[in-house]
Amino acid sequence: MTKSFETFASTLTSHPVRMIGLALLCAPYIVTGIDKLLDPSSGVDEMLSYGLTPAGPYSAVVTLIQLGCSTLVITGFGRWIGALILAVFTVCATLLADAFWNQRLGFRGPLAEPFFDHIALSGALLLVPWYTLHRYRTGREDDWT
Repeated sequence: MTKSFETFASTLTSHPVRMIGLALLCAPYIVTGIDKLLDPSSGVDEMLSYGLTPAGPYSAVVTLIQLGCSTLVITGFGRWIGALILAVFTVCATLLADAFWNQRLGFRGPLAEPFFDHIALSGALLLVPWYTLHRYRTGREDDWT
C-alpha cells in the first residue's frame, strides 16, 4: 500500500468524516423536522394532503421521529434503532406519498424518481444497524461509537 493511499484511507475513515456522513444521511429528516417545528401548520397541511386525520397528532409524531431518530443516529446513542426506525418510516412515507403506480402512464416519471431516491435512502439507513449488529454478533468491538 502506498503512503498516499494510507493517508487517504486514514482520512476517509476518520471520526469527523463518519460524523459528517451520518449528519448528511439524516439531513432530509432534520431539515423537514425543523420546518415542521417552525411552521406547525405546514406539517398539519402535509398530513391533510395525504388524508391523515387527525393531522395535528400525525404531524407531531412525524416530527418526533424525524428529529429524535436523527439525534440517535448522529450522537451514537441507540444509533442502530434510530436508523432502523428512520428506514421503516421512510419506506412507509414513500409508499404513501410517492405512489407513482397510481398515476397515468405519462405522469409516473415525476413521482417515480423521488420514490426510488427514498428507497435508496432507506437502504443506506439499513446499513447502519446492519454494521452495528453484525459487529456485535461476530464479537468485534463496535467502532461506530
